[in-house]
Amino acid sequence: MTSALLNDRYNILRIISKGGFGETFLAEDTQMPSGRYCVVKLLKPTNNDPKTYQIIQERFQREAAILEELGEGQPQIPSLYAYFESGGEFYLVQEYIEGKTLNQQLQQQGIFSESRIRDLLINLLPTLAYIHDKRIIHRDIKPDNIILRSSDNKPVLIDFGAVRETMGTVMTSSGTPTSSIVIGTPGFMPSEQSIGRPVFSSDLYSLGLTAIYLLTGKVPQALTTDPLTGEIVWRELALNISPSLGDILDKTVKSHARDRFSTAREMLAALQSENVSSSPTVAFVPPVQVPPIQIPSATIAVAPTSAPKQSNNNTIISSLIIGGLACFGIIAGLILTRPSAVESEQSKDSKSGNSQQNPQSSQSNNLQNNSNFRDRPDPRETVTRYYSYINSEQYESAWQMLPSSIKNDPRLHPDGYVNYYNWWDSVDRVAIKNVNLVDSRSDASEVNISYDYQMKKGNFTPQTLRFSLVWDESQDDWAIAKIKVL
Repeated sequence: MTSALLNDRYNILRIISKGGFGETFLAEDTQMPSGRYCVVKLLKPTNNDPKTYQIIQERFQREAAILEELGEGQPQIPSLYAYFESGGEFYLVQEYIEGKTLNQQLQQQGIFSESRIRDLLINLLPTLAYIHDKRIIHRDIKPDNIILRSSDNKPVLIDFGAVRETMGTVMTSSGTPTSSIVIGTPGFMPSEQSIGRPVFSSDLYSLGLTAIYLLTGKVPQALTTDPLTGEIVWRELALNISPSLGDILDKTVKSHARDRFSTAREMLAALQSENVSSSPTVAFVPPVQVPPIQIPSATIAVAPTSAPKQSNNNTIISSLIIGGLACFGIIAGLILTRPSAVESEQSKDSKSGNSQQNPQSSQSNNLQNNSNFRDRPDPRETVTRYYSYINSEQYESAWQMLPSSIKNDPRLHPDGYVNYYNWWDSVDRVAIKNVNLVDSRSDASEVNISYDYQMKKGNFTPQTLRFSLVWDESQDDWAIAKIKVL
């Protein structure tokens, strides 16, 4: 196969996988100007009876048409480029997704954090809702069939089970076509699917077990079940997740379909509608460290619809909650009391006798003396990239740009990424007005940014922040070290 073009068009480069239903190859499309890569799937019928073959042929065409429709309507499903028959075998040609499967990610990077799992589920459930709206059940959701696309880190769902089921078509003694195989992967499929009766929540069950596998590193077969209820026992293996996510996954993997989420949208709503912890997610800092005057009223968001009961000892916190101070810009302004690299340099100048130097003159000199580092990217690009992730709803990418001192501060993010996601998900967009380079040196820079953020409820709030950045040699880029409100 590697010495000639398949179907006079596809140059097979290597085998991606091999299984009982056929083989999957990486190929080059020689009839496209770009010579684009594609995935070629060879599917072999389990029965060569002429009558059965004709039924398989008809079903294959029907399933290929469905795959074409799915790929055209959902960017997180590979596009179908072509399908054909050759030598009694069937071929699908699909879009090649550059990236790693969830299983590969786990093997290379270790178990997933709660924030990554939430981000994964929130980004994948709309895709499941889309295919379920088409009355299609995937039937083989597992870590190897979800690829995190390199270009945008979005999960892409591959390898639908219907075509493989078609290849397993046989004729009964009464002449009725049926499938001789059960589609699904042992451990990841529920009991109703194992007897050939999958429902929409069967896909959710498989997705839930995929999430549990990524959180624990344990395959489903390695998990125990409660002898009284028959339910999977797993939470003791993932101690660092919140009770809310644990409850959602528990419901998702219930043994009986009637006890699970009935639809992907219902599960997505459960993830998105969780209330932030009743304690404020902004940092509570003693007044001596953060005087009230540093919190301008213009940055206060709309008050929540209901506020938790307050005690006398929490008057300040109560006022913040009732005022709706949920803004990440304020959160960022209250963090990291450690001096930045820029501040350290200014301190050195003061000690060396430059304390009488005009601050504006010093700032100007710092910018002028940066000529030796012009090959480095503009620090302003780092700041604007952060907000471009926000506006494109790539919250996980924005979160990863923050320093660990912000992400891991329990006062700011008691539930980690959940608090961050919930805040930015309430913002419609960030409209940047000005981005100014205040100070730039070989290893540290400061950038001021002014913007308006519009809440989904309609109100605008102005904000001005200062980003302190340090040069990260390992990434060959600027990294955020500190953010404060101006």
